[in-house]
Amino acid sequence: MSSNEPNPVLKAIADRRSNRGYKSDPLTQEQLDALLAAAMQSPSAGNRQPWHFSVVQSSAILADINRAASEAARKDLGDIFFGAPTVIFISCEPDGRWGRLDCGIAVENIALAAHALGLGSVILGMPEGAFNGPEGSSFNARLKFPPTHKYAVAIAVGVPTKTKEAHPLLEGRIDYIDG
Repeated sequence: MSSNEPNPVLKAIADRRSNRGYKSDPLTQEQLDALLAAAMQSPSAGNRQPWHFSVVQSSAILADINRAASEAARKDLGDIFFGAPTVIFISCEPDGRWGRLDCGIAVENIALAAHALGLGSVILGMPEGAFNGPEGSSFNARLKFPPTHKYAVAIAVGVPTKTKEAHPLLEGRIDYIDG
């Protein structure tokens, strides 16, 4: 790579967007394998790999989680999955010191891998209400979370139909501290 060409990783980070609209086309097994390989290759504290990935392509399950999240919020949230054909739910042990942080790293790896594959994604926190509500245990079982695990984060993935401009970078968010 010459010094005139942008670094492909830095370019992917700069170009990636949160997409809030998707075609209904299902992901291929090769795409799913690539996304999950990127997730599994994420660093984790002490290499504990505390995560569990539940790949959901059932519109009925996603509709149930969407409804329960709206009920938990006590308002209609609309489609929290934005019509994505695939949502990957990441769970971990809730009492682990670094588990949720490690899951956050894994979800970013999935987002960057999706971008590299020409797919869109949006990282989702909103489903948490469904997992903390009265149906939480049922959702944990339906998504095959290990018995000790709880919802950490999710990501919707698919072929995007909507995109947006890069968000503005806010001033005053960086300080350099010398000796």
